[in-house]
Amino acid sequence: MASTAKATGSGPRIDADGPHVSMRRSLGLLDGAAIAASSTAATSSIGIGLGLMAGVVGLHLPAIMLLAFLPVLAIAGGYGRLNAADPDAGSSYRWVGRTLSPWLGFLTGWVNTVGTVVFMAYTTTVTGSSIIQLLDLAHLRSVAGLRLDADSTVQCTLIGLAVLVGAALVAVRGLDLAARLQKALLVFEYAVLLGFCGYGLFAGDQPFSLQWFNPFAIPSFEALAQGMVLAVFCYWGFESVFSVGEEVRDARDASRGGMLALVVMLLMFLLAGTAFQRVLPLDELADNGAHGLAYFGARLADQPLAALPLIALMLSAVASLQSSVIPTARGMYAMGRDGVLGPVWTRLHPKYSTPAVGTLLITGVAVVLALCAVTVPTVNDLVSAAVNAIGIVVALYYALTAVASAVRFRHLLRTDLLEGLRAVVGPLLGAATLLFVGGYLAWTFYDSTDHFELAADNGWFQLSVAVMMIVTGLPVAAWARWRRRSPYFLGDAR
Repeated sequence: MASTAKATGSGPRIDADGPHVSMRRSLGLLDGAAIAASSTAATSSIGIGLGLMAGVVGLHLPAIMLLAFLPVLAIAGGYGRLNAADPDAGSSYRWVGRTLSPWLGFLTGWVNTVGTVVFMAYTTTVTGSSIIQLLDLAHLRSVAGLRLDADSTVQCTLIGLAVLVGAALVAVRGLDLAARLQKALLVFEYAVLLGFCGYGLFAGDQPFSLQWFNPFAIPSFEALAQGMVLAVFCYWGFESVFSVGEEVRDARDASRGGMLALVVMLLMFLLAGTAFQRVLPLDELADNGAHGLAYFGARLADQPLAALPLIALMLSAVASLQSSVIPTARGMYAMGRDGVLGPVWTRLHPKYSTPAVGTLLITGVAVVLALCAVTVPTVNDLVSAAVNAIGIVVALYYALTAVASAVRFRHLLRTDLLEGLRAVVGPLLGAATLLFVGGYLAWTFYDSTDHFELAADNGWFQLSVAVMMIVTGLPVAAWARWRRRSPYFLGDAR
């Protein structure tokens, strides 16, 4: 059924066609926190991201995670204030568009969507890699004469795609089922992480140093900037709870759920970063990259216990695939509802009232992109290229949303100073920080080489991926503005 649901507090919507049909308000505080936590995917970020960051900042993982948390927390305050005033499936796309400019709003929604689809594409590969590693532990090392390779992009992608399709079908079934599934997965993941990382703090033989927590000891400003972008990427996803703001029973629970997920992420990252450095020397930590968590587990325990971190990584990847398609489909639903995209994106499932068609379309795009990504030879190269590019665009759209909060609520500086600090000053400081480090990293990529090459360590290639994520949205926006004559761009959508 095609529909344009009306969001609480957001004013009337533009009908794509047919009557108003709202998505169900079926989520509570813990459900929202579970979606946000699954989107940030702590286990995947720890299992993959810490090794990549160690190669950049050395033995300062706790410092960079704590440093990156501060601007993200400040920006989260802006997200929460915007959601309290206007819960909307489009979240930052709508907020930035209404407050700053519809072109900037569209850009915010577009890079969020494209970045998430890229994330889904390579996370399918990570999922397949963890499955192959588990099969190897079970002594199943070949199928039909083909030797399984956990670092083969082709094999890992094909296996992961089957998981992606299954996760999308569960999302179509409804957020209540998806949230219950993700809460169960999170309990297992966190239990494994707490157990292994807690044990690693005491069993590790690498000498502990307070310098691990000192950001001034990071080798260079370039390392600091790239480490910040990578760390912000690890926190990326907390805002997914705001995209289901129309499906949360109490709008305040979306803000609380996002903040709860962020604080839990910080504690998990600090624990894991310290534990990894207690157990693994820097060269081993940096060299294992995408297989870092499995290697960490193998150093602490024998089989079958050593397989638990790998199982947790696989479940985290599955949960993050599902929690990625959920907010992305709702963002496209909001764009379709505003006439920016076609009415197909507004079609809700007749029984479950979820944007089913959009969910399946987004999944299809991720499948195509994942198949294109098999040209990258190894999982480690694929992850490295994608994470840096996504980190830059995440810094951009977080900053735009923060500026929208500051502009919209600037009057609070005169009427309510505490709220003004939360909704205006904090977001502005966070935005300035992310724009600076993201811009500096983009410049270092540009300045690092004098030629273009399809390689994960080529600066022009890494920068071009980020630029493509942005510029591909321009013709879509132009079509919506001048051909569709979308009310969103003409100032008629409220």
